[in-house]
Amino acid sequence: MPTAPPRPAPGRVSAALCGTLLVAGLCACTPQATAEQPVDRVLLSPTADPGTSQTVTWHASGAEESFLEIGPDDGSEETVRVDGSPTGGDEPGSTFAATATGLEPDTAYRYRIGAIGAGEGSEEETGDWRTFTTAAEGAEPFSFLYFGDIQNDITEDAAPVVRAGLEAVPEAELAVHSGDLIDDADSASQWDEWFDAFGQASGSMNHVATPGNHEYDDGLSRRWGPQFPGAGNGPEQGADLAGTAYHTDYQGVRFVVLNSNYREAAPEDPERWLETQRDWLDRVLTDNPHPWTVVTFHHPVFSSDPERDNGPLREAWLPVLEEHDVDLVLQGHDHSYTRGVLAEDEDGGSGAHTGPVYVVSVAGPKTYDAGEDNWTDNGARVQVQREDTQTFQHVAVDGDTLEYRARTADGATVDAFTIVKDGNGKRVTDGS
Repeated sequence: MPTAPPRPAPGRVSAALCGTLLVAGLCACTPQATAEQPVDRVLLSPTADPGTSQTVTWHASGAEESFLEIGPDDGSEETVRVDGSPTGGDEPGSTFAATATGLEPDTAYRYRIGAIGAGEGSEEETGDWRTFTTAAEGAEPFSFLYFGDIQNDITEDAAPVVRAGLEAVPEAELAVHSGDLIDDADSASQWDEWFDAFGQASGSMNHVATPGNHEYDDGLSRRWGPQFPGAGNGPEQGADLAGTAYHTDYQGVRFVVLNSNYREAAPEDPERWLETQRDWLDRVLTDNPHPWTVVTFHHPVFSSDPERDNGPLREAWLPVLEEHDVDLVLQGHDHSYTRGVLAEDEDGGSGAHTGPVYVVSVAGPKTYDAGEDNWTDNGARVQVQREDTQTFQHVAVDGDTLEYRARTADGATVDAFTIVKDGNGKRVTDGS
């Protein structure tokens, strides 16, 4: 057993020690990293139960073998190692995934990635130790970040927004991405920029992600599944939805990911594709044991761009979102900031309302004109709208209260509201 270097102090650590670790290795192709970085693009991807299991994906340059080494971050040297097999054929780099199960809830773990290069006499190399904390049991308080389209000019213009969010909310345990993480679906350099923007946070917090239309180019990006495998509990419709529709439960919140790319993924039969997810969403929300629900997908139910409308999507999904009174619907695509509600959910002009809150945001620098027509034409009302505004969103959940705040990279508040669920029912109130 290798001796670990000094480790940072754990975050939350329960009294329980690590349970039995069972690690299942998976692998899939992706282009190689640089020779200077034998292991990179390390990412935490959520399982259905992030309290007892964790999926890690990574890229190993020129690796013939690669492995995950993981153990409790409690000062002991106990770790478990799993070897994987690259699937890149003659290609010198591969992306791997491993899922550690049998973990203890509310417990800090340390892990690192190792690789053995191709060729006789290649030596084993290991990356730095990283840490993460499993989800607690039950509805414990936590925070998460939400990013709209990052997409363009990542290093210079989008990364400052991402880093501002990470610095403002260092305790965030999840990041939700509503699609168009990059601009060109299979660009290795753009994915490198995306990972650089998040730095160590790509491998210390779970990333709940849905693809946008820019993750499609004659089909879903070949890089998506290896990096974002999903929780494996989505609708049964074959590979075209694999890894792009799923749900994960985190400390009293059910996060549901849908794939809204009906034009790109199912141009010949978009209705069936949307209805398959609609029926699955209805089942997932009906069986939700948690007090809170967050749903994310890329194309908005109500378009903020005056030139756009996602009618088939709205017809298929809006009734289910409303029937189940989803708390937050987090979207992207329209490159502006808009927050609104179905008009019938408003509470007599008091400033408070019930029903789902629909949000569109953009983290990157590409912005579009914004308008209200598609909202009002379809029975909804815009409450806050901003053009030319890049934001990150901080959401804090604590018992019967959810607090939401959208901020710019310089810390200015663009929007804020609070949802309270108590003996008086559910109400959404502007301001913090």
